[in-house]
Amino acid sequence: MGVTCVCQVPVAEGKSVQQTVDLLHKKLEQMGAVKQGSFCVDCETYHATGNVSGQPSKLLYVMHNSETPLSCMALFEGGPCLVADGNFDVLMVKLKSHFQNAKGHKVECRGSRYRYCDFLIKVGTVTMSSSARGISVEVEYCPCVVPGDCWNLMKEFMQCFLSTSVPELPSVFAAKPEGLFAPADCVDTMTQYLELFNKLRKLQIPGSNVR
Repeated sequence: MGVTCVCQVPVAEGKSVQQTVDLLHKKLEQMGAVKQGSFCVDCETYHATGNVSGQPSKLLYVMHNSETPLSCMALFEGGPCLVADGNFDVLMVKLKSHFQNAKGHKVECRGSRYRYCDFLIKVGTVTMSSSARGISVEVEYCPCVVPGDCWNLMKEFMQCFLSTSVPELPSVFAAKPEGLFAPADCVDTMTQYLELFNKLRKLQIPGSNVR
């Protein structure tokens, strides 16, 4: 895995979520990007039970990524993060006396994967309860694992099809210590998806029903 940036793309004026996704696909294909299948990232939310009276319930997020089908990620609100076997979901069922599933809070991001030279691009629709909440774009620069060494190149590439929607350096990378070899990993990618999901949970976009 290289350095990955995950960002939200606003819905184009006068367009629906799907129409905006189609426009992004068209831009990528015009650049010469080749479609390589599909992807899915999902997130289930659990509330910790049995907390001290008066203390807010801590959240646990269990996430899956089709790029790593044999593992999943468990991220506690505010840290830490655990990379676990794919059967971790079965364990969560057995731990239901300690962690309660937040029904109706599952978020999914599904879409198409594209390859352009050393870049892997994923354009997805983020849905919750069959309602589209927004559009995500994930860009991975595969040959590099140090964000500071390739961010300017990634930013220039994203400008080709995102124009003014290009994000700043993700906060998960900005927090890495300077001068030390701190490579990007799958936890950084899933942390960015979690930040995006939590942001989009609160939004409702016109024309967002998924059919």
